[in-house]
Amino acid sequence: MELLDPDLLLRAYSIGVFPMSDSRDAKDVFWVEPKRRAILPLDGFRMSRSLRKTIRTDAFAVTCDAAFGEVLRCCAKRDETWINAQIEASFNHLHRLGHAHSIECWQEGELVGGLYGVKLGGAFFGESMFSSSTDASKVALAWLVARLTVGGFSLLDCQFMTDHLRSLGAVEILQKDYVVMLSGALGASSVAGADGPEFGALDRLLGSDPGAAAAPGCVIAQLLGQTS
Repeated sequence: MELLDPDLLLRAYSIGVFPMSDSRDAKDVFWVEPKRRAILPLDGFRMSRSLRKTIRTDAFAVTCDAAFGEVLRCCAKRDETWINAQIEASFNHLHRLGHAHSIECWQEGELVGGLYGVKLGGAFFGESMFSSSTDASKVALAWLVARLTVGGFSLLDCQFMTDHLRSLGAVEILQKDYVVMLSGALGASSVAGADGPEFGALDRLLGSDPGAAAAPGCVIAQLLGQTS
């Protein structure tokens, strides 16, 4: 099976285009540029009281890039999915190259939720999420928002709007406005150079505080409380 060229993938994302397929078993991949785009403003993440409690009490152990392939595979395990075998293999390759990342939620050593997406400059393109335990995907998204905020990112792309995303603060904008935001996120990154957006900044923050290591959820809830 031929992989999608990683340079082609990244160029597509840089102009607001992304790949999809018709089903899990479909052979073809097509390129999508929606007329309306869902984004989640990093200062607009909505936490209900119950979700804040779940985050603060560390009901889930949350990791980053610990099980990318498994998260992708779980996202594809649906009756209807746009992730075919070629897309799955191509994004696993993109992950190995350092351009695609995942957030995982665990309970008693079992993967119960997560999300994955593509990082490019100051933008993160959320691809898909899954949950087999209540609030697991919401917690994964909360940790992603905190990670992007601490790392200096400016755009979280959600592609298509859903009721789930809307409840968490996502908004829908025209594609032409999205392209302007995307250009700004990528341009700001190139100007900033080495001091630009950094996906691993949250890890350093949590690792530098002994208290955070014991109760990381409290730090995440506080970070999100400052922006929401």
